[in-house]
Amino acid sequence: MKRPLTGVSAAERIRASARELFYNNGIRSVGVEEIVQNAGVTKPSLYRAYESKDGLAAVYLDEFFLTCRKRFEEAEAACPDDPRGQLLFYFDGLAERTSHPAYRGCGLTNAILEFPNREHPIRREAARLKQAMADWISSRVMLLGKRDPEVLTSGLVLLMEGAFVAGQAFAPPGPGAHAGMVARLILDA
Repeated sequence: MKRPLTGVSAAERIRASARELFYNNGIRSVGVEEIVQNAGVTKPSLYRAYESKDGLAAVYLDEFFLTCRKRFEEAEAACPDDPRGQLLFYFDGLAERTSHPAYRGCGLTNAILEFPNREHPIRREAARLKQAMADWISSRVMLLGKRDPEVLTSGLVLLMEGAFVAGQAFAPPGPGAHAGMVARLILDA
């Protein structure tokens, strides 16, 4: 059992433990016992804070999305009033992230692949958040005033998802390292 961090609540330790384990090993393959051992807490602590493993998984997905949302906000701040620049900033960052040896893809995409039943609550939550990511891309594309914005959005969403998966499927740096360059080709086509 890990030593508990002083000054950090049991709920925070559980959340941090789950985030690490779910991202690195998958939600289904991680048991409650492993989460609490890694966090240095007891099972009742987990159930008091999150009610169930699925509840904890939903928190993990929401926090993962907040990281994604922060990247969108960084792109907007870096390139104000420049939707093309915002998209390129995002895809350049994605290229860098997917090239890292420890990269395990998008936690939302991974959850969708882990839970094939479209009605499973974890799958529904991951899909809802994934749609929010696609909506951000769409909102930038709409500001460009290009012809066929739906097709352009679809191309960029496919690029994003492909980079997420390629980052896991190929040895670093892999094809995802070119996400920024491919985004430029798509936007300029």
